[in-house]
Amino acid sequence: MTTRTARELAETYFTAWEAGDFDTLRGVLAENVDFVGALGTASGVEEALAGLKGLGRVLEKIDVKARVAEGGEVITWFDLCTSVAPPTPTANWMHVEDGKVTRIRVTFDPRALLAGFEARN
Repeated sequence: MTTRTARELAETYFTAWEAGDFDTLRGVLAENVDFVGALGTASGVEEALAGLKGLGRVLEKIDVKARVAEGGEVITWFDLCTSVAPPTPTANWMHVEDGKVTRIRVTFDPRALLAGFEARN
């Protein structure tokens, strides 16, 4: 069995998230994955999956613009397309160790998404 590169893991992560394939997502995340983003934080695979599922309810498309990988580090620049806001330019950094994503940091301007969530309620 070959270990996937950090770039391949990032590609799998985004493809699975967009498809709502949370079993595949679980397979690329380390049990102790640490997530920090504009809408919250998650510690461990269960919290991370819960957050991805939550945003997945309004996710329509992940439009990747660029992906840069160096060793165990991957940065993906994409438009987060949802049913509640205009496309949101987003940067995602992942750190990979032993074939699993161990850290994720995401940054974007959350104002349109937050307003969209509020309007739905």
